[in-house]
Amino acid sequence: MAKPLTPARRSAAAPLGKITPETFERLVAGRLGAERPEVIVGPRIGYDDGIIRIGAGRVMAVTTDPLSLVPALGPEASARLACRLLASDAWTSGIPPAFATCSFHFPPDLPEPTLAAYLAAMHDEWKRLGVAVAAGHTGRYEGCDLTIVGAGTLIGVGDEGRYLSPAFVLPGDRILVTKGCAIEATAIAAHLFPERLRAALDDDGLARARALLERVSVVEDCRALLHVGVRDRGVTCLHDATEGGVLGGLVELARASGKDLRVEKAKIPLPPEARAACAIFEIDPYWTLSEGTLIATVRPERAREALTALADAGIVAAEIGEVIGPGGKLWLTDAEGNV
Repeated sequence: MAKPLTPARRSAAAPLGKITPETFERLVAGRLGAERPEVIVGPRIGYDDGIIRIGAGRVMAVTTDPLSLVPALGPEASARLACRLLASDAWTSGIPPAFATCSFHFPPDLPEPTLAAYLAAMHDEWKRLGVAVAAGHTGRYEGCDLTIVGAGTLIGVGDEGRYLSPAFVLPGDRILVTKGCAIEATAIAAHLFPERLRAALDDDGLARARALLERVSVVEDCRALLHVGVRDRGVTCLHDATEGGVLGGLVELARASGKDLRVEKAKIPLPPEARAACAIFEIDPYWTLSEGTLIATVRPERAREALTALADAGIVAAEIGEVIGPGGKLWLTDAEGNV
C-alpha cells in the first residue's frame, strides 16, 4: 500500500504540474491499454487532443483536464475558468466541442451554497460554449481538500479533413502568437495579491490585469483562425500556451511536430501589466503560466489573412517566426541577435 504524502515526503517528491516528457515516455507512453486502429492521434507530448475515427469521414476529438475551485477567485469565477481552460484545449483540435463529462470529488466540508454557485456557473458557461454535459459523477470524499476538485472531458465531432495537429506543420509555416506572455499568471496575481501589484501598477493598470481573467481562453482565437481555412488552405496547427508559458509551448510544438522553429523573442507581445507583475514576483514572463495565449502555425500565403481575422475579432496577435525544417528544436533570437 502506498504511504500517504506527508509534508516531509512532499518536499522530496517530484515537481508539481505536468510531468516531464522523459517521465511521460517512461511511465505513460507504453501503458495506454488496447491498441485500436480508430485512434488516429493518441496521448503524446505537445498534443492537446486525441482524435478517433468514427466512420463516414468523421472523427471525434477528445481532451481531458483537471477542474479547479480556487477559493481566492470564488466559485463562479473558478467554474468559468475551469470550463474555458478545458474548452481551449478542445478548440485547438479544429473540431468544436459539443459534449462534456465531469467527475467531481468535493471535500466534505464544502458549503452547499458554494457548491451550488460553482455548478450553476459551470452550467451557464457550458451553455454559452454550446456544450452539453452528457455524463458525470459527483461526490464528497475525505482527502479531497485541494483546489483540484475533479476532471472533465470534452468531445467534439467533425469532418476528418478538418482536424489539426502538429503533424500538419510544414517548413515555411509562419508562427503567430495571440495576446502575449503571462496572461494567466498576471490575471491570477492581480486577484490573489492586488496590494503587491499596486507597487508597480496604478488603478487602471491593476484593473487591466484583473480583467485578463476573462481573456484566459483561446476559444475565440481558434474560432477566428479556423474561418481562414485549415491545413494547406490556412492554419496547420493550434496550441495553447499553459504551464510552461509561451516559450514552453513553442518547445512543445517543436518537439511534437519534429520541426525546427525560428523565433524572434522581441516580437513576442508582452503586455505592460504582465511585465510589471512578473518583475514583482521575479518570474520570467516568457516561461510562466500563459493560458489564454494561442500559438498557431499558418501557411505563409495565409498569414496576413490570419492576422486580419484575429484583429477583426479584437484579438492582439503578432507573427514571431517561422518553421525552418526538420529537427524538433526552438531557435530563439534575442534583441541583440544572439541565438
